[in-house]
Formats: sequence, C-alpha cells, structure tokens
Amino acid sequence: MNYRLDFTPVIEGLPDLLLACLGTFGLALGGMALAIVIGIGGVILRESRLAPVRWLVKGFVELVRNTPFLVQIFFIYFALPLAGVRLDPTPTAILALGINGGAYAIEIIRGGVQSIGKGQIEAGLALGLHRAQVFRLIVLKPALRAIFPSLTSQFVLLTLTTSVCSAISAYELTAVAQRIESESFRSFEVFGTITLFYLVISWVMMRFFSVISQRYLSYPVK
Repeated sequence: MNYRLDFTPVIEGLPDLLLACLGTFGLALGGMALAIVIGIGGVILRESRLAPVRWLVKGFVELVRNTPFLVQIFFIYFALPLAGVRLDPTPTAILALGINGGAYAIEIIRGGVQSIGKGQIEAGLALGLHRAQVFRLIVLKPALRAIFPSLTSQFVLLTLTTSVCSAISAYELTAVAQRIESESFRSFEVFGTITLFYLVISWVMMRFFSVISQRYLSYPVK
C-alpha cells in the first residue's frame, strides 16, 4: 500500500473546523442546560404523591434510556413534522440532547437526593424553611456534591454524542469534517484530526466542570 499523507485539505479547512468546534460546544451546553432542567424537574415529579405522574416519569426514563439516540433525533426531526411540529437542525439537536441527557440525569440526581437523610429534611422544616428552600439548600446542593463526578461524566459523553447530530446536518464538528472528507477523499487525515479535536473538547469540558465544582460545590476551607 503506497498511501501518502496529505493534510492540505485539513489545513485549508481549519477555520471551518474551528468554527464547528464552537458549534459542538454550543450544542453540548444547550443540551446540558435542558438536561439539568429535565433532571431536576423529573426528580421532583418522581416524588409526587400522584401515582400516574410517577409512572409517567418512569416511563419517560425507560423509553429514552432503552432506545438509540439516533432514533430519538430522527423521530424529532422527521416524525414530529407530521404532527405539525417543525424544527431546524440546531434546535432539534439541542432538544434531542437535552431529552437524552435529562433521562440519565433524573436517575443520577435521584440517587443523590435519596442519599440525603430524612432527619436533615425534617430539621430544615422544623427551622421554618419552606419545602422549596429545604429542597434547594438541604437536599439539592449536597446531592449535587455527591453526584457531580457521575453527572459530569455523563455530560462529557453527551458532548461526544453531538457527533451523531451530523445525521440531520446540524452545524457541528463531525458534519463539517464529513463535508471536507467528501470533497478531498482524505479520510485518514480528516478524521484523524477531528479525533484530536474531540480529545481537546473533552479535556476542556472536564476543566470547565472542575472549575464549577471548586467554585460552587466545594466545602469552604476554614
């Protein structure tokens, strides 16, 4: 095999690839924000006194966790328009990422919430705190401290899952790389380069979460 490496298409397409990295970050952060909202909301509803509400949340979690992400994003992008709901690729990608990440976040956050002793909750209520204050100050923050490593690992995985969004032509790194590869036929050079890009993206996300943990979730040093 006499294959010669030629990174010229990659170098020429580097500005587009760097912009696509920003697109990947945008999809990831949008999906994470929605996943957090769904995760916290789902945990609250999971503890509802109404059995149908609890069953609905459980059904949502099982449905999302036991179906491929590609099928989920195709359903939103191709099937929902038949019901009159039409979304562009980028909003579709964020919605699909948020729903997928939210289903996992519900179970992760629920595990953290259940680790908080009932005595702490009762003490908060005895001090005159409202249930919303008890949940935010006594339950949620300590629970987030406990589950933060698992949650961040899930969100890094969600960041890498953005590559699947290229299937609906959402603007992100893999979609741009596929375009450059289809024009140049330099598969090794193009996909080898974006492999390194994804490693950098993962590292940046881990550093981002580390800063959040140290600033907002660490215990104060006396």
